[in-house]
Amino acid sequence: MIKRIPLAWLNLTHDRRRFATSLAGVGFAVLLMFMFNGFMNALYDSQLQLLNRFNGEVIIVNRLRTNMFVPRAFARRRLYQARAFEGVQDAYAMYISEVNWKNPENRKSRVVRVIAINPDEPVLNIPEIETHRQALKLPETALMDTKSRVEVGPVEAGVISELADRYIRLVGTFTIGTDFASGNGNLLMSDQNFLRYFADRGPEEDKRSFATVDVGVVKLAPGTNVERMVKTLQEHLPNDVLVMARDGENGFVIRERKYWQENTNIGFVFSLLTSMGFFVGIILVYQILYTDVADHWAEYATLKAMGYKNGYLLGVVMQEAFILSVLGFIPGVLVSQLLYTAAGNATGLFFQMTLERIINLLVATFIMCLVSGAIAVRKVQTTDPADVF
Repeated sequence: MIKRIPLAWLNLTHDRRRFATSLAGVGFAVLLMFMFNGFMNALYDSQLQLLNRFNGEVIIVNRLRTNMFVPRAFARRRLYQARAFEGVQDAYAMYISEVNWKNPENRKSRVVRVIAINPDEPVLNIPEIETHRQALKLPETALMDTKSRVEVGPVEAGVISELADRYIRLVGTFTIGTDFASGNGNLLMSDQNFLRYFADRGPEEDKRSFATVDVGVVKLAPGTNVERMVKTLQEHLPNDVLVMARDGENGFVIRERKYWQENTNIGFVFSLLTSMGFFVGIILVYQILYTDVADHWAEYATLKAMGYKNGYLLGVVMQEAFILSVLGFIPGVLVSQLLYTAAGNATGLFFQMTLERIINLLVATFIMCLVSGAIAVRKVQTTDPADVF
């Protein structure tokens, strides 16, 4: 049995320095695509971090609230009305507002988002709330998000600063992350403390009271059909509120993501940048393969003179492209993961490298390298052995 010679592999590895450089080129293109795609998804995914912590299957908001960035409250009595329906276990109130936080080190003010709940109610799936539940009940206390931007200053327990020009003390931390609505970070406090800071903010600010809430989180009894309950609440509650399932294809979480996808240029900009990374990769890989073909022009011509068809020579170059795509993808994805972690720590955005996204960019890398190979192999196919010899 005749053993096949791994010609494609030998062509690539005969010069190890060049081979390493080639892999670095492919890895760089992969890195570009991962980073541009990663920033786009991080901006979208970050909008959902708070929403995914809601401890309920149904969400109630003001009908005019098109996204979490819009400050629209609704009457709290809607939650009392929702509790009356069979299958509703409880309905929790959440209060949200933006306010200036003063960096305790340089005394500069930064806008942060304040989230307020009743500490005795399981409104959010955040373990730190239970840990610091008693401390949150004390006047002028709060928890600070550990992923807040560095501009807010230190965030550990014991820090004393000013919120809305009033004294406040941090009694602990929690972790969510920043988004478009949170500004520089998140501050979590009790509903009682929320009134202390926001009940009377001056003539230019809306006064807050327990009569209105920003988000209602409805917890259903086990076994309750979510879609049916949403429909029931929609039919019986006044039309000044919007009732939606938290999850699902038409849920509140997906609605929030679609809003930012359809009403901002984020997707267009980063998709364009990802495409640019893709075409940069095509050019890099083409140069790599074209150089290899040029260096072995005489050898390819000899193979043609021996009777090998263009299809075989095409197969060799395409195998080289495939090898480069696989081996170049590995360092690209590893470095991207490190940069995702660094970018997440620096910005507070939610960078995640899911299996689906890895597979999508792996396929894009395959296509990138195969296109480059198809272009580079044209020199081999047009080679006339007589011109070489």
